[in-house]
Amino acid sequence: MLGWGSWANTQKLAGKSHWPFQLYYWDYTFGVFLFSLLFAFTAGSFGDGGQSAVSNLSTASSNAIVAALLSGALFNLANVLLVAAIDAAGLTVAFPLGIGLALVIGTVTSYRQTPRGNPAYLFAGVAFVVVAMLCSAGASARLPGQTRRGGLRGIVLSVAAGCLMGLFYPQLMTAISPEFNRFPIAPGRLTPYTAAVFFAIGLLLSNVVINTVIIRLAGLSYRQYLSGTAWLHCIGVLGGAIWMLALCVNVLASGTAGPAISYALGQGATLVAAIWGVFIWREFRSAPRSTYTLIGLMFASYVIGLVLVGMAVL
Repeated sequence: MLGWGSWANTQKLAGKSHWPFQLYYWDYTFGVFLFSLLFAFTAGSFGDGGQSAVSNLSTASSNAIVAALLSGALFNLANVLLVAAIDAAGLTVAFPLGIGLALVIGTVTSYRQTPRGNPAYLFAGVAFVVVAMLCSAGASARLPGQTRRGGLRGIVLSVAAGCLMGLFYPQLMTAISPEFNRFPIAPGRLTPYTAAVFFAIGLLLSNVVINTVIIRLAGLSYRQYLSGTAWLHCIGVLGGAIWMLALCVNVLASGTAGPAISYALGQGATLVAAIWGVFIWREFRSAPRSTYTLIGLMFASYVIGLVLVGMAVL
């Protein structure tokens, strides 16, 4: 939750240097991949529980590898569609629709795959988090200069992004052994450490096509990317590493809490992002005073929702 809610600060820093998102995204992708390797060959290779990353690679089935690769590609496409939806319909439409839909789909699908935890607490918590997202959208709509765009194109893109974003996590979990801390693991399945590497490869390979297209559409070029400073490239890599650290520990937590609870708690990242936006970046300093009522409701709904999801573990 902390990592998924904080990585975007690096994108904000890059934006202050007028570094386009499309170029930043390549460094973000490299950060995801590099951290997956670091994770696999340290935490995934040391210790006496489960199976080491190298040993797991030699026993993994092609089905599990393809599932993890597809998960990375799904996430990458969802991310790009969400950015396009925000551009078409505005943040106040795209974010609650896309991320809210992803939360519901991801949690329900993960629970159906592995029904672990108290469903009443879990889905009540998800409902509160969705309410919090709607409050966030309402607060954003009151910012001066915030355009209220809509249209069928933005809604369709938001729904497509939400569906893909909600499916990437359950898809990744199909590649991972349900008892990954034990030895031997399920035949042909991956440990979280090796699954993270293939997820990152899927993201990286799909980005060759997807990001090349959006770079061209934005009127940018790879020559501009290569001309970026070392600082700009480093903060992009750092952003990807932070996001990937969060995914890795989230998947590890799913072994105890269950995938549905782990994923739903991870989506509390929007609370962390809101804290950064309100108190550090002061994004609402020019908003009407009445906006802070919605912001207060947003924080309260997030806290209640996350507490309920956490109680589902008990």
